[in-house]
Amino acid sequence: MVGPLPPASLTPGDGSVKAGAGRRSREARLIRPLKKTRIPEQIADRIRRLLVDGTFQPGEPLPPERQLAERFGVSRGSVRDALHMLETLGLLEMRHGQGTFPKELSIERLVTPLASVLTQRRDLQDELMDVRRMFEPAMARAAATRATEHDLADLQRILLAQRRKLRRGQSAIAEDTAFHAALARATGNLIAVRIMEILNDLLVESRKMTLQQKGRPERSIQGHEAVVAALRRRDAEAAARAMHEHIDRIADLLRHGTPASARTPADAHTPAHD
Repeated sequence: MVGPLPPASLTPGDGSVKAGAGRRSREARLIRPLKKTRIPEQIADRIRRLLVDGTFQPGEPLPPERQLAERFGVSRGSVRDALHMLETLGLLEMRHGQGTFPKELSIERLVTPLASVLTQRRDLQDELMDVRRMFEPAMARAAATRATEHDLADLQRILLAQRRKLRRGQSAIAEDTAFHAALARATGNLIAVRIMEILNDLLVESRKMTLQQKGRPERSIQGHEAVVAALRRRDAEAAARAMHEHIDRIADLLRHGTPASARTPADAHTPAHD
């Protein structure tokens, strides 16, 4: 395995791109020989970190494949595979005859890798619910202090539409999804909006399953109404608590088919099913 080269060797030969001491230090820490397992993924992860922290700047080419291979102590093929992974994620741009350049980091490019992982692992139902428990109560807490009157009116409009469909015995999956999206918008945080969009895409199947269960649509809208009531009072902790309870009820339905509060003692001995 080839040992690390001096940090200065990562700059182009003509010296047109000069990194400061801090950037050289980060390069030295992250670009070093790797264990020969999942090599391209490890290389991609380290380069990604250098892109995110600004060590590799948009407009400046990355070091050539040969230099990266020497610094990582791997083959050029592994480096090439890693660069293609990052290009697929929208983090790099290959310019013919010029080299490989970082792209400007946008919200879309930061969130897309998360979407890719979750989309490929739809079986991780419990983990997805854990993510919702971490994220959505915090989102509701933020919305309680940031929501505008327009945001509150939008949420109320969605609740009324959900109620109308409930009375008619119609599916309100669209309204369920719209509610969580509107709540994310009420935070005023664009990344929260994008993360919620990803979660909503992943939750379509579970919503189809649980909203068909007896009493589930009514409990869904009750959960939403509790959140909105807390938002109107500007009670951040009550909003977070209401959202957490709402998600817990959904998770329980997915595991057992009926909420814990509605099960009889005999049901406690019935095996859970998804």
